[in-house]
Amino acid sequence: MTADTTGAPAPEHHAGAPPILALEDITWGVGGFTILSDITLAVPAGEFLSVIGPNGAGKTSLLNVVSGLNRPRSGRVLLKGEDITRERPAARVRRGLGRSFQTSSLFPNLTVTENVRLAAQAAQGGSHSVLLRPSTRDAATRAGLSALDEVGLAARADDPVADLPHGDKRKLEIAVLLCSEPEVLLLDEPTAGVSAEEVEPLVEVVRKVHAGGRTVVMVEHRIELVVDVSDRIAVTHNGRLLTTGSPAEVMADPTVQSAYLGETA
Repeated sequence: MTADTTGAPAPEHHAGAPPILALEDITWGVGGFTILSDITLAVPAGEFLSVIGPNGAGKTSLLNVVSGLNRPRSGRVLLKGEDITRERPAARVRRGLGRSFQTSSLFPNLTVTENVRLAAQAAQGGSHSVLLRPSTRDAATRAGLSALDEVGLAARADDPVADLPHGDKRKLEIAVLLCSEPEVLLLDEPTAGVSAEEVEPLVEVVRKVHAGGRTVVMVEHRIELVVDVSDRIAVTHNGRLLTTGSPAEVMADPTVQSAYLGETA
């Protein structure tokens, strides 16, 4: 059992848990340029794994391969033991994989409820029309409102998305993901563009989502946040996996200090 820098033990259920997500020898690039090279990584069910590395290290590219936006040149992606390497993003969502992006994918002119309602309708295979008036008796609306409650946005259900502060938009993006009932969440820079005072409430939402039993793989540049929330950290450098370990192990690694933190090993 590993411990974080505060001395708190990592959750017991991660130890020995079978991987819910696995990457096997993933290589990907554009043209003759290789961006990811021989990445092998297994994520146990229920783990909170953060991926860090310098700009250009391939972090977002890694999430793109996992979520199906990019197909690797070689290697496999497995979800719950099934090979999903050739499946489209929508098929991966149906299998329980959710993905957020650095840039917003919300509908700013719709209300908060309408955004989650559309996401729930898509997940349930129903109508995608925004013309139908939301009703608390509608299954998609109920699912959307439940997701809003989980991320702490129930009080803003009727507000236009355009009126939300950036931190609340990030929370709404997570609520939209929850509408598809994912088992694995891929979060790409969730605090990007969020003001300092909005970071901690957003982090609390991420913690709550993880505590609900979901596996989280997060790309994040705020090291103090990563150390605080992660069970394990993976470090990428020049498109390769440099090391993985507990936050304490990774932060003490002289190779990481040299390659990523800018310190002399």
